[in-house]
Amino acid sequence: MAAGQRKPKRNAATIGADRALEAPLARQVPQSIEAERALLGAILIDSARVLELCAAKRVVPEAFVEPAHRRIYTAMMHLSSRGMPVDAVTLGECLRGMQEEAASAVGLEMLSELVISTPTSAHAGYYIGVVMEQYLRRQILGVTREIEERVYDPAQGADYVLGEAEQAILAIGEGRAQQGSTVDWKTSVGETLAMLTRQLDAPGQLSGLSTGFKALDEKTRGMHKGAMIVLAARPAMGKTSLAMNVAECVARGLDIMGRPIKSADGLRHKHTVLVFSLEMPQVQLTTRMLCGMAEVSAREVERGQFVKKEVVLPRLNAAARELADTPILCDDQGGLDVLELRARARHIHKKTPVDLIVIDYLQLLGYREYSAQGQQVMVSKISGEIKAMAKELNVPVLVLSQLSRNSENRNGDERPRNSDLRDSGAIEQDADMIWLLRRPSYMGSRVPEHDDRLLAIVDVSKNRNGATGEVRLNFDGSITRFKDRIETNPEMMGGDMEPVDTP
Repeated sequence: MAAGQRKPKRNAATIGADRALEAPLARQVPQSIEAERALLGAILIDSARVLELCAAKRVVPEAFVEPAHRRIYTAMMHLSSRGMPVDAVTLGECLRGMQEEAASAVGLEMLSELVISTPTSAHAGYYIGVVMEQYLRRQILGVTREIEERVYDPAQGADYVLGEAEQAILAIGEGRAQQGSTVDWKTSVGETLAMLTRQLDAPGQLSGLSTGFKALDEKTRGMHKGAMIVLAARPAMGKTSLAMNVAECVARGLDIMGRPIKSADGLRHKHTVLVFSLEMPQVQLTTRMLCGMAEVSAREVERGQFVKKEVVLPRLNAAARELADTPILCDDQGGLDVLELRARARHIHKKTPVDLIVIDYLQLLGYREYSAQGQQVMVSKISGEIKAMAKELNVPVLVLSQLSRNSENRNGDERPRNSDLRDSGAIEQDADMIWLLRRPSYMGSRVPEHDDRLLAIVDVSKNRNGATGEVRLNFDGSITRFKDRIETNPEMMGGDMEPVDTP
């Protein structure tokens, strides 16, 4: 490779195509040496046009089976990127400058033969199609060999192998789907203008999915598609409760106060929510949600104290009827590998498109491939996979995370920070939004407002799409339910801000 020349990135699909060439088969590996030679000859005849076609079709050096052809195409790409002419002379000089032992195998005589054997460059598009067709077949073959090896490895669980296999196959499909998918700048500007026009026509309308909390929506402008939203807190602060309250509001199409959440068309819509509960079984989540909607204490019902059946049961029945028709899907399998989680989410989304995914919580996920490299490395890779899943499925993903004890050791300032996210700084980098939840009454007498047992504060400490700052809510621990907070004291609201008008 010439000095300063950067090697192209190789993904799993590309490596799989190379692997297809390693072991002998009873049948010939998919290839067309003639099409490869014809394509290289067409480039030498009309380099500007044909290389532009190759770039549009994403032809990479690995698409060529013959090693000499790969080196020639790599040199062609290098010359083109430098704005230099691509002909037999410049190619010969470039190939001699490559720091490879086998580079000398490609001489001027071979380059001349490529031109002579290619009568015209007019059929370059056809040659590209044949080369890429055989490359795709080798990619599929290589991936299936990888899968076969994993199937016979007793150290790898079947679910994990399935997740790896599905992701590897989809990586090939995603790469092909991206071909020609680039949106030109003019189209992008037009689509953006249309979105801004809709917002001007409906002032105050959220650009993302409503959380169900008025003050939180005003700060975040909703949960946006493809966004990774991290809700972090120390234990017992109520992060699971807040996440499930958000999930309930999204699924019911009602805010936390029971008012319809109106979309751009002015109508209330229910949205499908997929919950991965790695810590808590589904029955506990359902109990919390049912009792919260009915505003009944699950603990008192369980103990049979301070409750009257004739009062409580009608509330529970009414809440159960509403909840039964709510589009919430729950997977409470513990100890999931992140690739298994992505595979399950992908399957469910194809069958029943979801609008929000909730994961409780990140540190309970595993990643077998990186488990031996330590918790910090593994968590950073898990975080990257969750962000990739949000983009792949184009839905907001609300993922819960633990905070370290660092905030407890800061004398006089126990407020959590982004740097307190446990195990990895990659979570902070990957997240589009970070919500840090705290309850002053649980943080000691030195904390301001520690005597307000209802107060819960969500610090929107990172927001790529909008403002940051604190949102104040109420939390009723008896029914594990957050609500919008009525602020009547201007000093509590930061001076001359308008009171939050919630019933």
